[in-house]
Amino acid sequence: MAWDTQRGGPWGGGGGGQGPWGGDGGGPTGQKPPDIEEMLRRSQDKFKSILPSGGSGGRRIVLLVLAAIVVWLATGFYRVQPGEQGVEMLFGKFINQTSAGLNYWFPSPIGQVFTPNVENTNITSIGFRQIGQGGSHSSSVRDVSEESLMLTGDQNIIDIDFVVQWRIKDAASFLFNIRNPADTVKLAAESAIREVVGQTNLEDALARKRTQVEIGTLDVLQKILDGYNAGVFIASVKMQKVEPPQQVIDAFNDVQRAKQDRERQQNEAQAYSNDILPKAKGEAERQIQEATAYKEKLTREAEGEAKRFLSVYEAYKGGKEVTRTRLYLERMQQVLKDSEKVIIDRGQGGPGVVPYLPLPEIQKRTGGAK
Repeated sequence: MAWDTQRGGPWGGGGGGQGPWGGDGGGPTGQKPPDIEEMLRRSQDKFKSILPSGGSGGRRIVLLVLAAIVVWLATGFYRVQPGEQGVEMLFGKFINQTSAGLNYWFPSPIGQVFTPNVENTNITSIGFRQIGQGGSHSSSVRDVSEESLMLTGDQNIIDIDFVVQWRIKDAASFLFNIRNPADTVKLAAESAIREVVGQTNLEDALARKRTQVEIGTLDVLQKILDGYNAGVFIASVKMQKVEPPQQVIDAFNDVQRAKQDRERQQNEAQAYSNDILPKAKGEAERQIQEATAYKEKLTREAEGEAKRFLSVYEAYKGGKEVTRTRLYLERMQQVLKDSEKVIIDRGQGGPGVVPYLPLPEIQKRTGGAK
């Protein structure tokens, strides 16, 4: 449709080419309305310049299409960084895994590539949540009791906070076999530690067998994830806090102190026993040895006396009178050796012996002079 500018365009109007606002074809400000035909003509010219007509224009279209295809194919190059593993998919189906370096795969939307980091160590906290950067456990974490409270083998409740460190060992299994890897590891870890703690006494879980609990939990957790074919490797399980629930911790501490006192007293009694028993055994052994020696002494003395008596008896049988006199003299010598009296044989002195002679005094003086 062409506008009659001489008659005021599509709105008509008086001479002089007035527009709908009156005046000399201008609006309220005196400007002319936009020329729609001119705008359409310019748009058509631009479109024709892009898609020219004729044989040479067709070739240009083909070249443009080929260039677009080349550019699209070039987007299939991708780089796998060190520590990553490439996973190639074709129409949504897993095809291949690639290692670090420059690789090529069908570009989107035909192909798709994922490059998860398989060397990065992921940390899953169970029983607590980090709430700050503080170094103190109590001030930087929030306790999650529904995850940390569990039952021990001797029907006691224990509160355990622990950390699981894990890595990706198979990228394809990790991406496609489990929906939410972090939550799966967390839930499987809770199940594993409850199984292990459920077979362990409270005292062992608190102190004596903490390492065994960690190792047992790691083994059970790895078996669970391998059963899911999750493509996850469990690096370590570390218990952070192991203690009774807060509601009974004071009573538990009293029990622990009583047990420590009992153990201390038992150790002191055992030390006293270890000190006194060897001494008593040594004293008993000494007395036994002395009694044995005394017995041997008496036995041998008795045997000697018996032999001496037999020898005297044999001598007596050979000379009774001589033996009888010798025995008499020996016995009288033993009886009178400490006596202060002097006995003179009647046949030796006779009447020439002075009636009184202080022989004991002379002996004493003689003994003193010596």
